[in-house]
Amino acid sequence: MKASEYTPHPIDTSDIKLPEDLEMVIEQIAQNVHEVWAQSRIEQGWTLGDKRDDILKTHPCLVPYQELPEQEKDYDRDTVLGTLKMVLKLGYNITK
Repeated sequence: MKASEYTPHPIDTSDIKLPEDLEMVIEQIAQNVHEVWAQSRIEQGWTLGDKRDDILKTHPCLVPYQELPEQEKDYDRDTVLGTLKMVLKLGYNITK
């Protein structure tokens, strides 16, 4: 299949509102998402660099979550938000 033939069809989660207590943990989960990503990259031999370079394996986001640009943090937050909404859309409950 060619990329031009692929049409994504994500499940619509726009009707899902996260319970307030879940909204409070989004930042914690987003930080962990970054930590897992960074750990994996480092294990693959990537190092901190001024720009992403797939040949040299350098990436500017190999820093603690708190040091990431807000745009990068938003990417992690959106990933978490989408995942939590999808879990709820599928009919599961998230409890503490």
